[in-house]
Amino acid sequence: MNWIKYSCWLAIGALCAFTNPMAKRKLMADKALSTITYSAKHPLHNWDGISRDVNGALIYNDETKQPETVAISVKVASFDSDNNNRDSHAMEVLEGLKYPTVTFVSSDVKAGGNGMLVAKGTLTFHGVAKPVTLQATRKDADGKMTVTGEFPVNMSDHTIERPSLMGMKTEDAMVLKFNVVFPL
Repeated sequence: MNWIKYSCWLAIGALCAFTNPMAKRKLMADKALSTITYSAKHPLHNWDGISRDVNGALIYNDETKQPETVAISVKVASFDSDNNNRDSHAMEVLEGLKYPTVTFVSSDVKAGGNGMLVAKGTLTFHGVAKPVTLQATRKDADGKMTVTGEFPVNMSDHTIERPSLMGMKTEDAMVLKFNVVFPL
């Protein structure tokens, strides 16, 4: 009788050794496919700056097939607006040497219907950390998860003096757009 109990415990132990009850793993953003873009407006023109140097990681739960936490970082100097003067002026205005990165960190990612994700976290920009809730769309294809979305950011909320051209300042609101790809 004890042999049967012992065999059962051995079988349970062996099964547990081959399954991970936490089933969580870290996924790193694919830098070759991921981008973050800012869109800004001035009374005379609008423009976008794009970064292809996105660093990101998330904790993915294999049991629920959902991301649980995420951290994204992008260097201010990595944005390219196709205008070197504008990019160097942005580095000055954003104090890129003093505050070299923009980050978003969330440990509260929830799945909604139709591939929607909601992440409550902290956006740190120009040394100022602000709570923000991001809504994103998730699409899985070809062994990759692509997370896209956009959200407004006011420069004044992050103590950034709005740049000006010909005596006119840019709008306070910018839009940050993200397209981050994680291999599954």
